[in-house]
Amino acid sequence: MENDVKDALRRENFSFKKRLGQNFITDKELLASIARRAGVSRSDVVVEIGCGAGTLTAALAERAKRVVSFEVDKSLKPVLERTLAGIDNVEVVFRDFLKTDLKELEKSTGAYSVVANIPYYVTTPIITKIIEESELCSSVTVTVQQEVAERLCAREGTPEYGAITAAVALYGRAEIIMRVPREAFTPRPNVDSAVVKIVAERDRLGVKDVPLYKKTVRAAFLSRRKTLENNLVSVFGLTRGEAQEILSGGGIEKNARGETLSPEALARLSERIGAHFAAAKEDK
Repeated sequence: MENDVKDALRRENFSFKKRLGQNFITDKELLASIARRAGVSRSDVVVEIGCGAGTLTAALAERAKRVVSFEVDKSLKPVLERTLAGIDNVEVVFRDFLKTDLKELEKSTGAYSVVANIPYYVTTPIITKIIEESELCSSVTVTVQQEVAERLCAREGTPEYGAITAAVALYGRAEIIMRVPREAFTPRPNVDSAVVKIVAERDRLGVKDVPLYKKTVRAAFLSRRKTLENNLVSVFGLTRGEAQEILSGGGIEKNARGETLSPEALARLSERIGAHFAAAKEDK
């Protein structure tokens, strides 16, 4: 496959675009392993984000019922006509996935999984879009920079743990399922990558007020140098006494910092904040 892909790129005079973070994997065994570990089976519909030269697309097509692949770079069309020739269960959509209406997409796909090799600069927007807008996506498997992968799967109290970790936890459980060395990509990037799989489990935190949970997460990570108490005062307009009461009622130490709270603890905190404002409203 590697020589075929490179030949197609050369024949069509394709130039890699650094601004789009284009780094393609051409190792057929590695691509097959990603598709297998993503859990793709013959009954599945897969949405791929970033078709590239079609290498992962072809590997997904071998295992899936149907693949809908989004690609923003229209100059790849003649390359894909070569690399995906003869594969009849793939639909390539030359459109920015971030501008796609997922409700409209899901009318045609039904239940689906996402598999993608995406560059750093769109990792958070893409994952956030899926988390916030999808209703039928069962899992998300993404190949990203190793540093980003570690953030997505981090545990509370670690330097990698942050707002994106807590946001992903609202959608499901994330784990690193593969490591991908930089040598596996063409052109070769400056960092290693990893494959993260997020399995949807949308109600696992029991969050009833999602906007309030998100605001609580924002407060928790507003400033790592400040205590959670200070951040709650800043974000929610609480008095210091109110913030202390909310924290102590939840068994959270006065000087605790937001990054020490697990997503489950943040969910409980958001409930206590909601209860506080509800009680204050009733007292008026």
